[in-house]
Amino acid sequence: MVEPRTDSGSALTKLWPDGRTALEGIVHDGMLLAIGGFGLCGIPEALILALRDTGVRNLTIASNNAGIDGWGIGLLLQTRQVKKMISSYVGENNEFERQYLAGELEVEFCPQGTLAERMRAGGAGIPGFYTRTGVGTLVAEGKEHKEFDGVTYILERGIQADLALVKARKADLHGNLIYRRTARNFNPNAATCGKITVAEAEIIVEPGEFDPDEIHTPGIFVHRLVLNPNPEKRIEKRTTREV
Repeated sequence: MVEPRTDSGSALTKLWPDGRTALEGIVHDGMLLAIGGFGLCGIPEALILALRDTGVRNLTIASNNAGIDGWGIGLLLQTRQVKKMISSYVGENNEFERQYLAGELEVEFCPQGTLAERMRAGGAGIPGFYTRTGVGTLVAEGKEHKEFDGVTYILERGIQADLALVKARKADLHGNLIYRRTARNFNPNAATCGKITVAEAEIIVEPGEFDPDEIHTPGIFVHRLVLNPNPEKRIEKRTTREV
């Protein structure tokens, strides 16, 4: 278990100076990661960069997608640090396509709702669940089938990641997180399914400043926290029209 740092021996804080130090001692080759985000919305940019710079390899990453060429998880693909992706959509990444077709990258396609539930189930201590999604398709191959009330379901396993990386709009020093609008996406589920969870936030406040009803991820799930006040907000696909 990762021990939180203390501020001058008084207030309990999970804040670390930067992504590099926050990942020290908790990343290693061959680990399974859950990473929040949807496209480029709500991805933990600073932590992905820090993960790349650690040089760890043979990673399995559960994430809705693989970012784009040159950004997000795409950075880890460029440096050949990813062995396997568990994803729903990968259509915006040419390097992903190249590695997959060349047999250099293993891919487990997972329907989007199923992936979200696999993370949520793992975080709730549920080893598996049955779903109708994917029955009769390649997704169902090799999985247990079971009938309930005359309807066929397949068994999907919950995901318990060695490490989860997530992005929040606001956090307090105890690790309570608030996401911003659609950046909420996969982040809450990823945060709960990590044995260790590291979060980055654009704003960090003192404990007690949040209304408890506004908190999306309780701090009990977050072990380390970094501040990223000026994230680089890229647009995944720009569509324009003449006025």
